[in-house]
Amino acid sequence: MDLPTTAKRPATRPIAALPTAFAAAWLCLAGPALAQTTVTKSETVPAGKQARLVIVPNLKKDCSAGPMPEIKVVTPPKSGSLITKAGKLKTPSKYRCPNKDAEVQAIFYQPNSGYTGSDGVVVEIKNSDGEIEKRDIRITVGKDDKSKDEKKSGTDL
Repeated sequence: MDLPTTAKRPATRPIAALPTAFAAAWLCLAGPALAQTTVTKSETVPAGKQARLVIVPNLKKDCSAGPMPEIKVVTPPKSGSLITKAGKLKTPSKYRCPNKDAEVQAIFYQPNSGYTGSDGVVVEIKNSDGEIEKRDIRITVGKDDKSKDEKKSGTDL
């Protein structure tokens, strides 16, 4: 028995759509890896003084030592400068890994001479576990008053 000559071949559209489907599936799988936490915080810095904005230890979640954290400046300040420092500190008693000696990376902000007003900086921090967090830090440079947090004010880690 012969098939009628008017029979059509199956449509090829589903096969042509496979590359698009695979690309969409790959993007869905890659989505969580591309996700990033953004933390917004505010800091007050006395005019003419340097203040610590960020300090990150090299401790993993299990409190073991890991590689040094990496800090990348995404958006630099407009009315000041950033200074990066590395050192060694003991973690505070209220930290998730209390009283541990750790290597740290820190960023300090120095406002331009005579400047008061608003400024800001955005940094990405890759911690010792390889997780990346973006920090949007809004800075208020005020008159040369006593800082509320003496530990953050100055050049010491």
